[in-house]
Amino acid sequence: MEIIKLEGQKRESAGTTGANKIRKSGQIPCVIYGGGDNVFCSLKPKDVKSLIYTADFKLAEVEVDGATHKCILKDLQVHPVTDNIMHIDFLRLVDGHPVKLEVPVKCVGASPGVKVGGKLLQKMRKIKIKTVPEKMVDQLTVDISSLELGDSVRVRDVEIPEGIEIMNPMANPIASVEIPRALRSAKTAEAKEAKAAE
Repeated sequence: MEIIKLEGQKRESAGTTGANKIRKSGQIPCVIYGGGDNVFCSLKPKDVKSLIYTADFKLAEVEVDGATHKCILKDLQVHPVTDNIMHIDFLRLVDGHPVKLEVPVKCVGASPGVKVGGKLLQKMRKIKIKTVPEKMVDQLTVDISSLELGDSVRVRDVEIPEGIEIMNPMANPIASVEIPRALRSAKTAEAKEAKAAE
């Protein structure tokens, strides 16, 4: 699992005035919470890009005042007009303490339905899980090698490693193989011909 190392500057004030000063200086106000006292710090926007602007799940190690905090990105506030990051919340990871998070779900295998012209539609890109930091994974997989035209895989079909609990409803579809219009028309025509020949 990829870990992004970040160097934070400690901030004394946790209020709005202090946060606005930090934003004006070109940095992002942040808070690290969970498993102890809250730590208020600021980070440079360029340093957090690889953690935020990605579909991958990554851990963060934020160093503030000589102490390193192993965290996950829990929440961020974005300016509605400029898209600038206004605030970041990190959740500190503590061994043995379960956390809820979202990880990407990846389709693996080759679908027979796709091979004959079907189109794979992935409806769910992330799955909510509950686990302890020691059992954390950066993605889950679902096998699509048995999907024929019109078939779907659901949350219940995901390969679940030991120590991980899935929070999504098991019946939710993750991906399906859509029958293209051309194939559907050809099948309808074949059915009509077969009926006429009877």
